[in-house]
Amino acid sequence: MTKKIAFIFFAFFLIFFHPYFKSNSVSAIECTLESIQNNRGQAAKLDEISKECEKQATESQNKINTLSSQIQYMNSQINLTTLKIQETETKIESTQKEIEIITTRIGGLDNALDYLSNLLLNKVVAGYKNKSISVFDMLLNSQSANDLISRMKYMKTAQQNNQKLLVQVQETKLNFEEQKNLREEKKIELDKLELQLNAQKDELDNQKVAKQKILADTQNDERIYQRLLEQAKAEFAAIQGIVAGAGTETKIRDVKKGDTIASLISGSSCNSSGTHLHFIVQEGDSVINPFQKLKSVDYINDSGGDTWNPSGDWDWPLSPTIEFHQGYGLTWFVQTYRWYPSHNGIDISGSSNSVVAVADGELYRGSYSLGCTLPYVKLIHKDSNITTLYLHVYSS
Repeated sequence: MTKKIAFIFFAFFLIFFHPYFKSNSVSAIECTLESIQNNRGQAAKLDEISKECEKQATESQNKINTLSSQIQYMNSQINLTTLKIQETETKIESTQKEIEIITTRIGGLDNALDYLSNLLLNKVVAGYKNKSISVFDMLLNSQSANDLISRMKYMKTAQQNNQKLLVQVQETKLNFEEQKNLREEKKIELDKLELQLNAQKDELDNQKVAKQKILADTQNDERIYQRLLEQAKAEFAAIQGIVAGAGTETKIRDVKKGDTIASLISGSSCNSSGTHLHFIVQEGDSVINPFQKLKSVDYINDSGGDTWNPSGDWDWPLSPTIEFHQGYGLTWFVQTYRWYPSHNGIDISGSSNSVVAVADGELYRGSYSLGCTLPYVKLIHKDSNITTLYLHVYSS
């Protein structure tokens, strides 16, 4: 008994602690480019790697507080997008093969349909020629009772064969149409996959650029990274404070739609690295997507892939062409850097630094201090419960 217990303990030790057994047991799947490349075409393995990449990205995004953790998160995102690209390419290859098979099948059905149609036509013609032959004619022309029975059986079999041939033609035609419809569905699916692949490749390019940018901006220096991180968090906190009404504000005057109300601050300003307008729309107590109010204009999108979808009728606070730097909500920047949870306005610049009112209303000059002073103007729209905020500006 003692020997058996000792043996079990020794086996347990080997399985869970010995390097050989550790490396050959069920191990963690590595979310690396090498793993992705080595398992190309293995759908089940790719699915496991995809889940592991998602898990690593989720875990690392909650721990972004150093440059190394930032790069680790960005690498996870790059690897995950690379995996998605490979999965989409695999689906494209599979769909292309299906289309080829279906096309070959359609060709065969087309040939079969031609053959059966011609055969049926010949049968119909032959049947038409023989339709005047009556049972009385067969009786007169038959040499014996057996000959008569044979002739009658032949006529009956011919009729049955014609009916079967007609059914075959109908079934072949139906199958032919079904395969053509299936091919069209597969072509539509292929087009969608190719669009998806292009979007994923663009996303991957943007992710790689973002990684190189953060390394360039920080010069791979943890102290510089911490300063940028604190600036981003401070700006987010300041904007939240301004939206909540915690800024210091003074009424300037009543303004009309289109009046110049401010000028963009050139270059860097409080927690901002460059010239831009942070434009916020409040409806009641809620912040809403400015695109719900703004009309479509000429624009350049350098946001990294945020959606541009204006659907309102307001003129823009800046003169077009609009440079679109960051959208509303869970933007590409938010998802890439994870420095703050969401973006409550849009970041834009225009053909000039002049900022105009998007509606009639009361204009206020404001500022909010948190390490530095963030200047803004606020417009309370006339005869509505809407307020618009214009940040990183000098009031006019």
